[in-house]
Amino acid sequence: MPRTDNRQDRIADVAIVIPVLGDAARLRTLLDLIAAWERQPREIIVVAANADTRSSALCEQRGCLYLTSEPCRGRQQDQGARAAQADILWFLHADAAPCPSSLDAIARAITEGAEGGHFRFAFSGMPMRRKKAIAWLTNLRVQLGGIAYGDQGIFVRRAIYLQCEGFPHQPLFEEVELVRKLRSRGRFQTLATPLRVSPRRWERNGWVRQCLNNRRLALAYACGQTAHRLANQYGPPAPVQADMADGGPRP
Repeated sequence: MPRTDNRQDRIADVAIVIPVLGDAARLRTLLDLIAAWERQPREIIVVAANADTRSSALCEQRGCLYLTSEPCRGRQQDQGARAAQADILWFLHADAAPCPSSLDAIARAITEGAEGGHFRFAFSGMPMRRKKAIAWLTNLRVQLGGIAYGDQGIFVRRAIYLQCEGFPHQPLFEEVELVRKLRSRGRFQTLATPLRVSPRRWERNGWVRQCLNNRRLALAYACGQTAHRLANQYGPPAPVQADMADGGPRP
């Protein structure tokens, strides 16, 4: 009996878009994680804020498409989305730790009629009560109608993304309008699969302080302050840009 090559069966029609800003070490960790999965994405697109030789070399080694942009997470993600060939876009931050079953979960949701969705928020690292409490509150907030932010791994069919005009070119809260538009269509799904994110900013800034600052920024944005102005309030310039490239304000 002839052997059959089922490699194509292991390729999901998904483009993973990763905005980065000089975080080659975390990008390497994420790419290593993805490379170990049984099912692989059709393409991985890394959009760096300014040229980064380490990230560029890493992408060349791993067969990823490497693009450059100005430091603006909304612009970076939009540029990657418009360069993609796959039917489904999945936006990941460089400090994310997605589960091996994530591509299967996305494919299943799309097959069942979803146009897009996001994963359940969770922290990486050692289990802690404060981590569980913040993750539970974050997921409850989204369940009650709050915005799912980028660290929850937003995915969407590329055609729908373009219909919704994609991410605005702004450094913070670029997800808000897109998620609202997707929800209004009625086919935006919350997946049970967790997406773990780094707790480094909470550990650096203090758990309570970081949570309060996130809510302050979200409230200010909802009240009409611009994303660019809030980005300037987020902290010193260098840390701001590093965090905006792989996290941004979280609930």
